Amino acid sequence: MIDFKNFSLLIDSIAEEKGLPRERIVETIEQAVAAAYKKEFGKRGQNIRAKLLFDTGMVEFWQVKLVVDESMIYSEEELEKMRADKEVPREEGEFTQGERKVRFNPERHMMLKEAKEVDPKIKAGEELALQLDSKTDYGRIAAQTAKQVILQKIREAERQTILEEFQSKEGELVSGIVQRIEGKIVLVDLGKTLGVLPPEEQVPGEFYRAGQRLKFYVLKVEDSPKGPAVLLSRMYPKFISKLFELEVPEISAGAVEIKGITREAGSRSKVAVMSHEEGVDPVGSMVGQRGTRVSAVINELGGEKIDIIAWSEDPEIYVANALSPAKVLQAEILPRNKALALVPEDQLSLAIGREGQNVRLAAKLTGWKIDIRTPGGQKVEMQEAQEEQAEKDEEPAQETKDKI
Repeated sequence: MIDFKNFSLLIDSIAEEKGLPRERIVETIEQAVAAAYKKEFGKRGQNIRAKLLFDTGMVEFWQVKLVVDESMIYSEEELEKMRADKEVPREEGEFTQGERKVRFNPERHMMLKEAKEVDPKIKAGEELALQLDSKTDYGRIAAQTAKQVILQKIREAERQTILEEFQSKEGELVSGIVQRIEGKIVLVDLGKTLGVLPPEEQVPGEFYRAGQRLKFYVLKVEDSPKGPAVLLSRMYPKFISKLFELEVPEISAGAVEIKGITREAGSRSKVAVMSHEEGVDPVGSMVGQRGTRVSAVINELGGEKIDIIAWSEDPEIYVANALSPAKVLQAEILPRNKALALVPEDQLSLAIGREGQNVRLAAKLTGWKIDIRTPGGQKVEMQEAQEEQAEKDEEPAQETKDKI
């Protein structure tokens, strides 16, 4: 008989330490006890199950057999053919009658006629549990088997729990501490597991050091032989939208919506926003009082410049706004997905931006190829430069909008 009072406390302690449900620990122990019973008293091929009875302090055991009829069993002719074709006949497994057969094993299977003598209501394809004598005197090898099963099952359960937890965080932000840097790959301590920040998801010009705490965007979570693999990013455009969600309560409330983001990571980003409630200024909400909200995002991005512009259904207004901080006198939509923006001469260089960055980002954000002209007739053709840059970018403007 087991002292289940102390045993129950031990189970609670393990469950709390490993972050697992109590029922999962009990199930693991039952599997381990069943494995020990089979090792000491069972036979090869048997399916043994155990049940801990906390009210009596005892353990009950059953041998589980699959009930089959003649149509579910390989005939001798079928077995001979399978041996000739070097196929392996199945001995066990759930199956739909007519779709899969088994090689009969008296330790794992029971004929329907015989099973009905035990349970008249049982049907072919169901399992029949036959109670076994309880045992308490286990040898050293059986005890070692139980120990190995418990350790293995707890590791598997812990790994699965971590995997499920981080899979639920895909597309969200996590906070982590840079643990170490291996070559160009940054490994991040996320608490229960390590995250990987590959070179292509790192911001150009951003330096990482051990012990540095940063926020990351969870791109993907996959299971791997070494445990959950968490792929992180600080370049992904939606990283910015998630940072703003933390700082701007109007976004969570649904009053303000981010309609589009285009980004040249480490340098400059443009964010288009709109309001769903009358009286709510979307740009002002994003900037915050004295710029506190946008400053918090800029600080997390290491000083990356952010232009926040008002989104509009009118493409001419949208193009004009997208060229912010330059003041646009007039914008005109032309055929073949082109737009022409008229700006004062003193705003020309600001509208173009350093190496054409401002107009390039505006074009990606709006989806229009933008040319800029001054009232005096000076025209700046940006189409060629935009197309060259677009080939280098990871995704076009429309895909970026779809990810928001």
